[in-house]
Amino acid sequence: MTLTQASDSSDEQLLLAGCLAQSRPAQQQLYERHKTAMFSCALRILGSRDLAQDALQEAFVEVFRQLAGFRQESTLGSWIKTIVVRCALRILRREQRMEVYSPERHAEPLVAWHDSLTGEALEKAIGELPAGYRAVFCLIEVEGYRHREVAELLGISDGTSKSQLHQAKRLLQLKLRHLHL
Repeated sequence: MTLTQASDSSDEQLLLAGCLAQSRPAQQQLYERHKTAMFSCALRILGSRDLAQDALQEAFVEVFRQLAGFRQESTLGSWIKTIVVRCALRILRREQRMEVYSPERHAEPLVAWHDSLTGEALEKAIGELPAGYRAVFCLIEVEGYRHREVAELLGISDGTSKSQLHQAKRLLQLKLRHLHL
């Protein structure tokens, strides 16, 4: 462990202790430290700034309620991210925007990625995916979850997770092809 890692670890322990003691400044510091990354995660899943803000707020309320149960088996940031993902998925289900895979839809052939693809174009195309496809794509390709984990989070089968990811990639290619015509 490096000196920086030890410092970060002790800093996290002090912050955790302050939050557990209901210190408002410590809670604010924890929120400020993680809000940007967690908002981005929720936004990728939900595709709406307003819904992502709702997910962020709900998640941090849950974080502070459940903090005493944090077992420190992962980093505090990873634990918070899990709560944010679950809140975002609850909101997604509540908004009833999950789309079930249908092989009859989007049957156009796949296309190659363009060399001129920008991050902005990709972000726009991801945001335009149907909510179910977007959630699976973001959880697997951006957040690094496995199909089994995504299936459990979404209450779907592994096969459905795999097919939704495949369809999300197919739709992304189609959308990006149209951007470059």
